[in-house]
Order: sequence, then C-alpha cells, then structure tokens
Amino acid sequence: MWRWLKNIMYLTGKEFKSLFSDSVLLILIIYIFTFGIWTSVSATSTELKNAAVAVVDNDRSALSKQLIDSLLAPQFKPPVEITAVEVDRSMDMGKYSFVLDIPPNYQADLLAGYNPKIQLLVDATAMTQAAIGSGYIQRIFATEIQKFFRQDTQTSGIITPTLEVLYNPNHTSRWFMSVMQVVGNISLITLLLSGAAVIRERERGTIEHLLVMPVSSSEIALSKIIANGAIILTAAILSLYFVVHIGLDVPIPLRVFPLFSLGVVVFLFSMASLGILLATIAPTMPQFGLLCIPVYVVMHMLSGITSPVENMPVLIQNITLFSPQTILSTFAQQVLFKQAPLSMVHIHLIKMLGMGTLFLIIALVQFKTMLSRQG
Repeated sequence: MWRWLKNIMYLTGKEFKSLFSDSVLLILIIYIFTFGIWTSVSATSTELKNAAVAVVDNDRSALSKQLIDSLLAPQFKPPVEITAVEVDRSMDMGKYSFVLDIPPNYQADLLAGYNPKIQLLVDATAMTQAAIGSGYIQRIFATEIQKFFRQDTQTSGIITPTLEVLYNPNHTSRWFMSVMQVVGNISLITLLLSGAAVIRERERGTIEHLLVMPVSSSEIALSKIIANGAIILTAAILSLYFVVHIGLDVPIPLRVFPLFSLGVVVFLFSMASLGILLATIAPTMPQFGLLCIPVYVVMHMLSGITSPVENMPVLIQNITLFSPQTILSTFAQQVLFKQAPLSMVHIHLIKMLGMGTLFLIIALVQFKTMLSRQG
C-alpha cells in the first residue's frame, strides 16, 4: 500500500512538471477562469437595464404624469419628452428603444368609461430590450392605472397572496450566470486536461517509459487525475472568489467555500475519469477533441445551466440523473446560494463519487488494453 501511494506521489510530481511546461494549457486555464467568465457574464444579459425611453404626452394630465414617472432606473433611463414630429427620426437614428404616444384626453376618456390606447413604438433591433421591456411597460402602466382608480388587487379578494423572492430578490441573472459559468468551465477543462495528459504520453512516446517501470495502470491514471484536478480546483476556487465574488459582486458567503470545494473535488474525480476513458478510445489528439465536443455539449445542455431540467421531457430528466455536470450544477446552487449544509447535499456527493468510480473502472480496463497494445 505504501509503495502504491509512493508511486502515485512520484507520478503526480511528473504530471505537475509536464503540465507546467505546457504554456498553452496554462494560458488556457488562466483565460477560461478569468476573462472567459468575466466577458461571458458581462457581455450578455437577460435583464432590462438603462433602456432609453421617449414620451409624446398629448394629454398633460395627472395620470399621464404618473405613468411617465413610473418608468424608473435601473430598468429605464429618465424618460425624455419629444414631439410627434421627432418620433420617426429618433427611432431611425436609434436614439430611443421605446417611444410612448399618450393620446389627448386619455385620463378623461378612462374616467368616462372608454378604453383609450397608448401607442408603444419599440426598436426591435435591440431584441432583448424589445421583448422584455415592452412587457415591463405594460405591467407597470397597468399597475399605475389601477392605483389611480383605487382598484388595487388587495381589495378584490379575502385572501391576498404575498410573494417573497428568496436568494435572489432582484432576479439578477449575473449571480446565476457567473456561478454556472464556473461550473461549465470546470467540466470542460477537466475533460480536456485529463484526456490530453494520456494522449500526450502516447504522442511523445513517454508511454513506453512507463511500461518498463514497476507501476500499475491505476497509479498512472490516479496521478493524472490528482495533478490536473489540483490545478483546476485551485483555479476554480480563486476564480469563484476573485472574479465572481469580488469582481462581479456576487454575494457568496466565505463559509460555503469548503463544502463547495469538497463537491468540486468529487466532481473532478468523476470528470477526469471520464476524460481518461475517452482518451483511451481516441488514438490521436484531434480525434480526442472531436470526441469531447459532443460529450461536453450534451452534458452542458442537459445540466440545467441553459434550460431548467424541469422543462425537459421526463425521459431526458431521468437521463440527466446520470450526468455529473447536472449534479454539480444542483449542488452549486444549493450550497452557494442557499447555504445548504452537508446533511442536505451529501446525496449529490455520493452520486458523483459512484459515477466517478464507474468511469475509472472502465477507464482502467481500457487503459490496460491500450498499454498492452503499446507494449
């Protein structure tokens, strides 16, 4: 047993030297956990923010003033009042995302029982703002009109539901996107690095050196998992703290980092074992890359990061139960956002450990076959 551990320790040191000598991989790891996360989260947003609004107020009533004042930051910039003549030119120039045209006698017609309409012009070239913003404006105006006529929904029934949003009260998509981006990057880089370590041995001819050494296939495989996993774990935790927590201002309590790190360690074991398994199937690095692409894409799409698992067909939901990335996504949300204790998430660790063990056993069988062919 001591000799087995000693061999793993020496082989792990060799893997560290091999990894640190590959500047391209080091640059990839640094980029994917820093600028890769920052740009993907900062450049894309599903929220309405600082939308430019113009208003043609032909009514000049108390209600029209109330409606205009209801368009508040940070969703909207302060509304700008323009004339009807300026509307077409302003929209053509892209100065405003929304232009509201309040008709004359709007308040008087409402009080008289008529149903006057407010025209909303939308610049649909800004697709996200157009889709989300028009719905926002409709709901805001409906609420303000109800308030104006003292028809608040609180008087319409005996029971009034009160909604309380937990863990993300302002529905800030950046909180979720940044953490899930870290999870996705961990999965991708682990799959690539662990498999590339095996392919690199074969392409450089150093696999023959291992064949004449008194080491087993399990020692070789575990050393690659430990070395690559340690690098990725360090990069992921530093990224979560400095890039996500500090840089993107996502509120993550420091006390959850140890439990999250434990989950990442188990996940790294599972994904690295899968990477080694794929590397034993693919004979060359290009073929390994082509094999990794569909595996990662399918796992990512079914992980609940891009689409909720609950929205998928029942058969697909059952398949996702056997995906390590889906389990880590759920684990990360519960630990980082809800501060769930180990007693609530230990089942996820057991599942990932079980799948990792299965992947490793299959990988070792394939690895022995590969070594015998090399010998």
